[in-house]
Amino acid sequence: MTDQQPGSIQPEKDYRQFLDEGRFMILKSRESGRHFFPPRVAEPVSGSTDLEWVPALGTGIVYSTSVMRERPPLQSYNVALIDLEEGPRMMSRVEGVPPEQVRIGMRVRAKIVKDDTQSLLVFVPA
Repeated sequence: MTDQQPGSIQPEKDYRQFLDEGRFMILKSRESGRHFFPPRVAEPVSGSTDLEWVPALGTGIVYSTSVMRERPPLQSYNVALIDLEEGPRMMSRVEGVPPEQVRIGMRVRAKIVKDDTQSLLVFVPA
C-alpha cells in the first residue's frame, strides 16, 4: 500500500506516474474500504478524503464492448467497460484478440503498454 497524507493525492498525476512505473494502482477509502475509479480527491459516495493508493488485482470481466471500425489502412479496435475484481468499472480496450471476438462476460487481466507519448492500461483475455 502507498500511504499518503489526506489531501496530498493528485489523482491524474499519481495514476499516470504509477503506470509509467509499470504499476496498476487504484484508490481505496480507508473509511469505507471501497475501491473506486477514476482517481479523484474524494470518495464518490461518502466524500471521504482519507484515501490510499493500493495495487489493483488487475483482473476483471467485460461488462460491455463496442467495435470501432476504421477505414483501411487503419485497424478496427474495441472500446470496453471492464468490471474490476475490486468493484469499480473502467473504460479501456481488450487487446490480443480481434475486436469482434471480445465478448460480454469475458475474463480479462490488465496490461500496461506504452504508446508514443504515455503509458496506457489495456486488458488481454485472462
